[in-house]
Amino acid sequence: MSRVYADANAIRGKAWYEYNKFRIEWSSPDRYEIVRRLGGGKYSEVFEGVDTVNSERCVIKVLKPVAGHKIKREIKVLRNLAGAPNVIALLDVVRDPSRQYHSLVTEYVENAEWSGLYTRLTDADVRHYTFQLLTALDFVHSHGIIHRDVKPANVMIDHQRHQLRLIDWGLAEFYHPGVEYHVRVGSRHYKPPELLVGYKRYDYSLDLWSTGCMVAAMIFRKQHFFRGSDNDDQLLKIMRVLGTAKFDAYLKSYGIPFESDIEDLLGTYPPRPWSRFVTPENEHLASGDALDFVDRLLRFDPRERLTAKDALAHAYFGTVRTEGSKPEGLSDSGFASM
Repeated sequence: MSRVYADANAIRGKAWYEYNKFRIEWSSPDRYEIVRRLGGGKYSEVFEGVDTVNSERCVIKVLKPVAGHKIKREIKVLRNLAGAPNVIALLDVVRDPSRQYHSLVTEYVENAEWSGLYTRLTDADVRHYTFQLLTALDFVHSHGIIHRDVKPANVMIDHQRHQLRLIDWGLAEFYHPGVEYHVRVGSRHYKPPELLVGYKRYDYSLDLWSTGCMVAAMIFRKQHFFRGSDNDDQLLKIMRVLGTAKFDAYLKSYGIPFESDIEDLLGTYPPRPWSRFVTPENEHLASGDALDFVDRLLRFDPRERLTAKDALAHAYFGTVRTEGSKPEGLSDSGFASM
């Protein structure tokens, strides 16, 4: 059972979390025009659009054919989270006359590509954006929802305005204690150990591991901190940093059976101190508070990870809480003055 917000959905009742019976009023797509393709993935194609009624830019997420309950779930989650801090706003839901294509219309957010951004972030930037992401997650978790796919591609950063939005709620789910959930969620480089070993009774702490991977990537200047070629290799990359003793203790504590045909996964690895990842290029980001913060997020045992609420209170964010929303050390262009 989650240490926090375990009863969030029970308190709100079935009308809050029951999405299978959720009735959706679809709008016509006529008022929206597609401007350009922004990207796409396994479940959707994403376009920049314009609302012809008010000439405002928007994002149109065209869903690929999926089970109807998944469409209902994503819309229900976004409707429930209307007004949530740093969460993308759902503006409309549209369906074409043939009823084959369903689309979500959301607010438009300028986004700096992760591949070009993470190497240019200042210490103040990393703290600022991480604080915004955790603010979103604490609100979301307090309302009984797990995102289940936190990663750079789903974190839009408008670096000019210093604003962050958590997007793509297609894998989000309502949390109920003791329920077994699918483990085929998330993205490999940000999957926590519980998904990699097939443990189904996970909770909100799933999102905190993924956040820890993002923070480690920003602090240590690695595009993906744990970069496995497949799920087994991903687990191996984690074990070589956190150590096999803690992995074995985690499996034993939860009664998780684990067998592997991969010889390296059965090896023995000592834990590596986070200071081993500090280099002349990243040492200005890797303060004692920063290393402690990463350490408290990247734990095998979900019960040992910081919750989003506890993470917000960590000493790492002392300056963010006292200085306000705009980090110091930024030029007008949004990047730090050199």
